[in-house]
Amino acid sequence: MAEKIAIVDYGSGNLRSVQKALQRAAREAGAAASVVVTAEADVIAKADRIVLPGVGAFGAGMDGLRARAGVPEAMEQAVLAAGRPFLGICVGMQLLADCGREFGVHDGLGWIAGEVVALPESDPAYRTPHMGWNTVRVESPHPVLENITQEAFYFAHSYHFVPENTLHLIGICHHGAQLAAVVARDNIFGVQFHPEKSQTAGLALLANFLQWSPA
Repeated sequence: MAEKIAIVDYGSGNLRSVQKALQRAAREAGAAASVVVTAEADVIAKADRIVLPGVGAFGAGMDGLRARAGVPEAMEQAVLAAGRPFLGICVGMQLLADCGREFGVHDGLGWIAGEVVALPESDPAYRTPHMGWNTVRVESPHPVLENITQEAFYFAHSYHFVPENTLHLIGICHHGAQLAAVVARDNIFGVQFHPEKSQTAGLALLANFLQWSPA
């Protein structure tokens, strides 16, 4: 039976490219998966895997989630209560934090302790936003990063996640300073980069996510 993968639609762009990349990753890995873009709480609550993509500002992202009736609660039921695999991408990863400090201070989902702050501007050689390809170094082994130890992925962001617990820091990149590129705990996995725009390495990561069975 095909797994149901729910991509949460909260008005934060790049949904179709994420959908197409997941469909391709599933096809190339020989995995049976039905990938849907949805803002319906019932669909999210019943999905086998949840993906939260995103571009834009932290506060707008949280407002978009809250504006979808029952969606935050459905996500909590599926991910926190039922333990289903979750993938956050870019702003979708940042929303896992306790708060974001972009255009004010905004509460996040609070699933991984930490905050989202502006990129450092101490070195003029590194511009904001952090845009383009950058190497990610894996700091701690993880099933979603299987056979991925040091690869280039595509980034586009002006803020970054600072996890409170370094055990949740799984991968890093360098852009004027060391930045969190991958965070994770339990059945929750988040990436600052865009796997759907990262060609072979991105598809490999998505395929690993589709086959990941958190303990």
